[in-house]
Amino acid sequence: MSAIGVRGLNRTMLLACAPFVGLLAWLAIGNVAVSLTEEAFPQHAATNIDPAALSGNALNGLAEAESSAAITGKMIKRQLQLYNQTNADMKKIASMATAQSSRPYQIYDKRITGKLGKPAATINTDKLRAQLFYLSNENFSSYALKVQLKDEDAMKLVLAEDKPGKAETTLNAVKRSNASIGVNAGGFADSRAGRFPLSTTIVDGEYVGSFQASYKDLFFVGMSANNKLIGGKFGNQSELDALKPKFGASFVPVLLENGRKTSIPAKWQSSPRRAPRTVVASYKDDQLLFIVADGYNEHGSSGATLEEMQSLLKRYGAIDGYNLDGGGSSTLVWGGRVINHPSDGSLRKLPTNFVFFK
Repeated sequence: MSAIGVRGLNRTMLLACAPFVGLLAWLAIGNVAVSLTEEAFPQHAATNIDPAALSGNALNGLAEAESSAAITGKMIKRQLQLYNQTNADMKKIASMATAQSSRPYQIYDKRITGKLGKPAATINTDKLRAQLFYLSNENFSSYALKVQLKDEDAMKLVLAEDKPGKAETTLNAVKRSNASIGVNAGGFADSRAGRFPLSTTIVDGEYVGSFQASYKDLFFVGMSANNKLIGGKFGNQSELDALKPKFGASFVPVLLENGRKTSIPAKWQSSPRRAPRTVVASYKDDQLLFIVADGYNEHGSSGATLEEMQSLLKRYGAIDGYNLDGGGSSTLVWGGRVINHPSDGSLRKLPTNFVFFK
């Protein structure tokens, strides 16, 4: 740009700014004060709140909260109903499963019961289910007692007057124990001191006297702590203790083992040949079967042979079977009365009896 152009521009700027420079000079010389009013600073208008309107809003909020709570309550109630329904459904399913799982046992029980015939009497409680049958045999009258133990205290072996050497009838043992059913148990031996159980005998888990190893044809038969029939020959006490016997008695001989007939020693086939008999056996579902056969004497001319009793147990589906004391000892008590006809003409006093509680 030329010097002339610069001088022209400066002159123009000076003329444009001269009025403002003059005004500033006048203010300074005249001591003029400049002040601004409140209107120069505008304020936001205050909001006026109506208390009634505020209460209305609060009520609306409460109404909304109550509505929300009601909806939540309905949802909780619905969930509770679904929960209860689910529980009911699960219980129903569990009940059906239990019924289905027990069906094979029911079928089995129906089958073995059908072989015995129609029960003449039944006791069914929380402790046990017992059924009494009158059997029809060619050479003798007999009675069957089938028992399902439901409680560990439903059955026990009682010692006469709770003392070794004492004796009492099966009927008296039932009454004294406040029991409902009774069957004679093991054999015995007499001495001047009294009537004592034969060989190994256990009452309430305790040995009466001491353990005696099995010899010749003697066996021990009783119940374990879990209500299973246990029996056989035992050479030492540890063998028997391993089965946790709760009670039991001894006699001769064994009749069935695992559903098979055992060989009956010749001595017991003919001494005596026929007689009143009492036998005990177990089923595969752990039910018990007692059979008591009547006879008019112990001379071998009336009653049942051991082979016949063995065949009955086999016919009725028993698994393990044992011969108990017989002759005048054979006694079956049901509901406070003697069912069979003991051969002595009166009840024989015995040292041990099986009793059952309803």
